[in-house]
Amino acid sequence: MLTRSDEVMTSSSLVLSTLRVNGVATRKGNEEPSRQRRSDPRLLFGFSPHTTTSPTSSLPRPQETQPFPRLLLFSSAAEASKVEMSKKRGLSLEEKREKMLQIFYDSQDFYLLKELEKLGPRKGVISQSVKDVVQSLVDDDLVSKDKIGTSVYFWSLPSCAGNQLRNVSKKLESELESSRKRHLELVEQCESLKKGREDSDAREEALSELKAIEEKYNDLKAELGQYADNDPATFEAMKEAVKVAHEASNRWTDNIFTLRQWCSNNFPQAKEQLEHLYNEVGITEDFDYIELPAVMPIKQVEE
Repeated sequence: MLTRSDEVMTSSSLVLSTLRVNGVATRKGNEEPSRQRRSDPRLLFGFSPHTTTSPTSSLPRPQETQPFPRLLLFSSAAEASKVEMSKKRGLSLEEKREKMLQIFYDSQDFYLLKELEKLGPRKGVISQSVKDVVQSLVDDDLVSKDKIGTSVYFWSLPSCAGNQLRNVSKKLESELESSRKRHLELVEQCESLKKGREDSDAREEALSELKAIEEKYNDLKAELGQYADNDPATFEAMKEAVKVAHEASNRWTDNIFTLRQWCSNNFPQAKEQLEHLYNEVGITEDFDYIELPAVMPIKQVEE
């Protein structure tokens, strides 16, 4: 029964035999022993002829063997997996921003948006997302933007980024210093307020009296709210509101009459259907303008 190694060696022997038939191996005569050594698949795949029991173990052992060529694309399987995942995942927004900034920093030139859309794919940023990425950089003041004539130019220099970072650093340092000063002031104010407010019987009595006064104030305020409807100022405001509502209702009543007249003139054959529709929405025969009753002044009512 053949083992796995025997199957591999047999397959390799068939491949090498095919190559020799097609003219790959053309040496004859005294070169037969070396050709036989090269055709040993155990040597190609790292098997030793002295440690196997295959049928070809009787072949002579070569004096010198060339190592099997190996192609090292990645230093480890983890690195290869990481590269493959990055290709599938694509670049994040922050990585795209760094790539676009690198274009400005490397060239230190001015660009149109169309030019950036052509340069973006060279850095791994698809052209469809270049506009949004550049706009985010403009919003963060990392890229400058200006309109000259009908064209809009973008640019960014490494020195500009450094100056911006220094300005931000100075601003944060000043805010930190002002916050520290404010903290010290509040601590001193808190210590000063604690003086004279130590727990004592007099303080407890004053606090209870203050609480009673606040409750009485809330009760009086609630009682005053009950008489708000009888306030002359509130009554005058209600009169003005009623007047505005009356004028608005009569204005819409006039609009309804106008609409009914228009429908009657343009659709005389649908008179019955229109009357049925009017009754459904509440426009009956007694529908008319609103008239307000006469209101006596407050002074005459008091007299």
